[in-house]
Amino acid sequence: MTDHEASAADDTVELRFEDYFREGSAPTEALLWWQLERNESLLAALRALCHGPAALVRLRIWVFMELMALPESRVARDTLNRHFHSLREEALELVLKRLREAELLAWDGSNQQYSVTPLAQRLLGLLSPLTQAAEQDADLAALLANVAGAHQMGTLDPAQLHHLQAQLSRLYDEFADAIASGSEFHLRRARQRFERALKLVERASEALKAIIEQAEADGNARLERLARELGLAQARLLAMASQFNRALQQADRQRVTLGSTGITTTDVRRWLQNVPFLENLSLGALSRPVHPVLVSQHELLDLAEAEFERDRPKPKELEPLPPGQAAPPGQLAVLSLPPEMGELQALLTRWLAAGEPGQALEQDVAPAVLGGSYARSAYRAQLLPLLGDPQAQHLSGATGDMARQPWRVRWSAEQGETSDEFVKWMSRGVLYNPAPDSPKEASSS
Repeated sequence: MTDHEASAADDTVELRFEDYFREGSAPTEALLWWQLERNESLLAALRALCHGPAALVRLRIWVFMELMALPESRVARDTLNRHFHSLREEALELVLKRLREAELLAWDGSNQQYSVTPLAQRLLGLLSPLTQAAEQDADLAALLANVAGAHQMGTLDPAQLHHLQAQLSRLYDEFADAIASGSEFHLRRARQRFERALKLVERASEALKAIIEQAEADGNARLERLARELGLAQARLLAMASQFNRALQQADRQRVTLGSTGITTTDVRRWLQNVPFLENLSLGALSRPVHPVLVSQHELLDLAEAEFERDRPKPKELEPLPPGQAAPPGQLAVLSLPPEMGELQALLTRWLAAGEPGQALEQDVAPAVLGGSYARSAYRAQLLPLLGDPQAQHLSGATGDMARQPWRVRWSAEQGETSDEFVKWMSRGVLYNPAPDSPKEASSS
């Protein structure tokens, strides 16, 4: 059995769609599978047109598109013979038979006329891009036109937004690869396509906003989510303009000008790309070796020796250590305590001098604490526990003097307002100087 006969025998064995899956069952839960199953008649019609040799497929599509362009709704066979007068009769009959079997043409035997079926009109929408001129970025333009047109007609489907978002992602990856390549020519070619895609996307922005607003009004959460994801993909694509500018500026900085001729490495590369056979440039280049011609060899040798001597680095000389120097006079700065401690001690001393000797004295704690600012008042309040502190009385200096003061502090649980502009509320308390013969003083001693 020959290979052709084996392939023909294999074609006769028709497998079910489920036989191609591992579990032997089709993915019936998938939305795309359900849509393809619903359009089985359209797939059968497309398979009937496109099955067979390439020349025969082109003939069927050409006849089908010519039939769909006829203005008459019902066409007689004589009209078809006159319209396809350049086509052989048996070839036309073969194509018409295939169209009838695929239910793309309906034959009315009583009137001897052909008519186009609704299935053929649906198939025309699939094949209409074949009659359009091949333009760059036609895929993106077609997807954008489908989305905008379907929205205007009220037939927008989520699958159309999925396809458009996938195309924008592919374009983003393509432009990102061009930026990462660093090639100036690759960047410029990608920049041209990026600008065309940018114009198409900007024109579809209004339609995208209208889709989001319409989805919000209708409560279609899925369509709204897909439209917003499409808007994010569009914004990510628009943000690549600055990346292209930086990459092209980097390429411009790497361009080198050859001497004073004004010719750059970019010009040389572009010229080399247009040369049909680069190997012809080296023909005869190595047929004669290069012989240097030296005029006045001795003078050249003397100059070379002088240049070598001039450029030879001098050895480093040993340098002695610098002589010793006397240290400059200075002062030892001692950190002084804040003035609040001295002011508080002076106030306590004045209160003590104003009282009578041998009698107990009491003063409100507020005048000793408040005044100046909140920080200064808080600092004075923290100094009051030093009064009578037995561990600090043996110290020298201002801290020991503060601990050796005869005054004591007594706070109460009562609180109230103050007349100070920085402290509005504080606990009540008194500073007291007990008499020498008081029981409290005796117990403390």
